[in-house]
Parts: sequence; C-alpha cells; structure tokens
Amino acid sequence: MNPNNAASSPAPPVVPSVDGTPPQPTSPPTPTTSTVGPPAGHRLRRWLILAAVLAGLGTGVVFAIPIATTALNTISTDDAYVNGHVTFVAPRVSGQIKQVLVDDNWRVKTGQLLVELDPEPYQKIVDIKQANVESAEADLVAAEAQVRGLFALLRSQRWKLQATMESVDNQVALLSARYATLGSKRATLERTKADLGRAKDSFAKNASSKADLDQANEAVKVADALVNQALQEVYETRVTLGLLPEPPSGILTDVPKDLNQTFSTVRQALAELAQTLAQVGLSLPSSEATPNGAIEDFKKQDAEGNVDRIIKKLIPSAPGIKQATAKLLQTQRDLAQAKLNLSYCKVYAEIDGVVTRRNVNAGNNVQAAQQLMAIRSLTEIWIDANFKETQIADLKIGQRVELYADTYGQRQKYNGRITGFTYGTGSTLALLPAQNATGNFVKVVQRLPVRIELEGYDPEKDTLYAGLSMTPYVYYKEAPQGPNAGQKLQDLTRSLAPGGPRP
Repeated sequence: MNPNNAASSPAPPVVPSVDGTPPQPTSPPTPTTSTVGPPAGHRLRRWLILAAVLAGLGTGVVFAIPIATTALNTISTDDAYVNGHVTFVAPRVSGQIKQVLVDDNWRVKTGQLLVELDPEPYQKIVDIKQANVESAEADLVAAEAQVRGLFALLRSQRWKLQATMESVDNQVALLSARYATLGSKRATLERTKADLGRAKDSFAKNASSKADLDQANEAVKVADALVNQALQEVYETRVTLGLLPEPPSGILTDVPKDLNQTFSTVRQALAELAQTLAQVGLSLPSSEATPNGAIEDFKKQDAEGNVDRIIKKLIPSAPGIKQATAKLLQTQRDLAQAKLNLSYCKVYAEIDGVVTRRNVNAGNNVQAAQQLMAIRSLTEIWIDANFKETQIADLKIGQRVELYADTYGQRQKYNGRITGFTYGTGSTLALLPAQNATGNFVKVVQRLPVRIELEGYDPEKDTLYAGLSMTPYVYYKEAPQGPNAGQKLQDLTRSLAPGGPRP
C-alpha cells in the first residue's frame, strides 16, 4: 500500500456495540464515479475506439465519394458481355486432308497456312487444261493460215473479176472489128459486082473472052461468101456477148453500155468473190450490185482505198479466227480455274486470331464449304451491353464508357465509346418472339443491346475473351465525341478499312 495514501486517508470511525461486544471499525465508503475518475486503461481504450470509428468514417467517405460520383454521373448495367468477330475456316474445294498445321488455342497470323489438301488430283486437271490450251493455240495458228489463204483467194477472184470484165470489153471491141470487116467484105462484094457488070458488057461487045466473064462471076461469088462469113462472125460475137444476133434496132454494133458489169461471166465471177467474202466474214454485195460498185464499197473501208491494209485489218475479225480465238480463251480460262482450284488446296488464315473448335485431321475427306475450324479475332472485339429500356433515353453514340471485367475486377479498367444501338430488343430478335397482342401478358422490362467499342485495347495485356461478363459505366453527362456523336442512328453507309481506326 502506498504510504502516502495511508497517511492522508482518515481512519474509519468506531461504532459502539449495543450488546457489549467490542466496537468494530466500519468500512470506508465505496468511492463513486462522480467523485473518482476512471482508470487510465479505460480512457486509452476509449480513445482508441474513437480513433477507429473516425478512421472508418474517413475511409468510408474516401471510398463513398467516388462511388457516389460515379453513380450520379453514369449509367451502368451488369448484363454486358465481350463479343468479337469469328471466321469459320472452310475449304473451297473437296478433297482429302494432307496435313493440319495448327491446333486449338494456337495464335495465327493473316496468310498463315492452316490446312493442306492433297493437290495431286487438281494438278492432273491443270495438266489436262494446259494441253487443251496448247491445242487451241495450234488451232488458232491453223485458222489464221486458212483465213490468210481465203484472203489470197479473194485477191485472186478480184483480179479474175477484173479479167472477166476486160474480156467482155475485148469481145465488144472484137464485135466492132468484125463489123468493120463485114463492111470491108461488103465493099469488096460491091466492087466485084461492078467488075462483073463491066465484064458482061465487054463480053457482049466481044471485047473480052468467056474466061474473063467466068472469072468475074467467080469473084462475085467469093466476095458474097466472104460477106456472109463476116456477118456470121459478127453474129457469133454478139451471141458470145449474150446479145441477139440481130438487134431490134438493126445496128449490129448496138450493145448496152454497162455490158461489162452485167454480163453472165462477170456476174459469176462476182458471185464467187461474194462467196469468199462470206467465208472471211465480210458483208455480201446486193444481188443488183455491179462489180465496180462492190469493189468501191470494199475500198471504202480504208481512207486511201489500200486493199492490202484492209485485208490485214480484217484478218483478226474473220469467223474462223474468232472461233479459234474464243476456243483458246475458253481453254485459258479453264486452265486458270484449274490453277485456282489447285491453289485452294492450301487453306490460309484470313484474319489474325486464335484457332478454336478444330474438328479435322489428316486423312479426312472434306467437302467444299465444310467447317474445319474457327478463328476468333483478338483485336476486333467489342462489348454488347444490354441496358434496360428505362436507361436508353440518355444514351447516345460517342459517349465515353469505363468498363470492368469480372475476370480482373477493379484492378483493370478498359475504356470505350458507344458506337451503335441494335434496332430491336432481345425479345424481338428471338427465334420465337413474344406475342403480346393477345392481351394476356406479363410486362417485363425489355433490354436493348448497345455496342461499345474499346479504345486503346491491347490483347497482349489483360486479354478479354469472348463471352466474359463486363460492367460498363456510361458517362452520359459528358459531351459525346467521334463519328455520329450525339446521334441515335449511324450514317446510312460507313466504309471501314480492315484494321483501321474505329469510332
């Protein structure tokens, strides 16, 4: 006991005993709180509790302010998921799988070889088509030679036509010459007749002998025969020219002016020329056309009337060459298709991504368009957030969004922007949409899918997988930015290059 406390404390009073027993000292009165202060340990505990409460309140305020600020300035939903493009890998031709070069969960790059089909059957087809092309090329060379021969024949027939017309002109000239001969013979006949008259007068006067008279008679007969011969030769020439032996006009030299254009042999030569023209694909002269007119029409195809240049230009358009050229083009296209099918034996990745759902092995026989595997893009992903219909009114394209994945929690934040609204709620896009027109329905708050594009997303860090749950916070009070900012609908058309920036 503390001596100081004992000295200062008063002694307890002595109470006398009633029954004669010795008096006993009474206990000192118990001190109360009102008179004596609490122990020091109690006061320290109280301060510690108070400090803990204040610290908890401060911590709560620190965490509550951002939460309250976010709640007052954003619209959120827990019905949001990661979505992304998926490319289904399928061969373009049928065949047997030779080798598969990738497996599930392997990352691939655009242009990387994934699957190879057995190329041998398609290589054989390429060889066959190549032989067809070579045969068609030889046919084209033969057709060109044949057409050139036809054009050579055309030249020959053109000169034959010219020779025929010249022959008619010669016959007309011969007719004139024979008619002149006929005139000469007639003059000779007249002279011999005059000589015969004089011989008769001389013989009657005994001035000449009988022999002289007989000679004069004989000369007349010879001259008459020569006149008849010359006349028959004129008739022959006229008949050769297709004319009457004796024209109605009586003039033996009377012939049509265009006889060298209408004569039968000339028309025949023109018909042969037209037949060759048809074989080389040129237009035929009309049935009434004259050789000179047909030749002039042919020469009009060139400004200078150069026949050789015309023929050279017409050779490629000849039917035989066109047919051979078309056949060659067809075989070349067949060869190109065969080579294309051969190239399809190698199946390449069309996008960067990760292989999933591989269901093919070497040795499998596959058909064209049969799904072999799928590739999910790592970069072309977005968030489909299903907001309630009561939240949609304040949402617009271009509004900033903060997103958190359930996988990573609050330690990883993603940034994005609203880029569009699905034009229909989930119930209207269902396979069997609800039929509420009957009146017997229970009203359910509908949700509208809203597309959110990520900004600055790097798949190498904190990768997002398709289907993961996300929690978006849309800052609807901030000004929207980017393409179509502040609108509900996007533009009518939008061209977006692969890998290019997104709104």
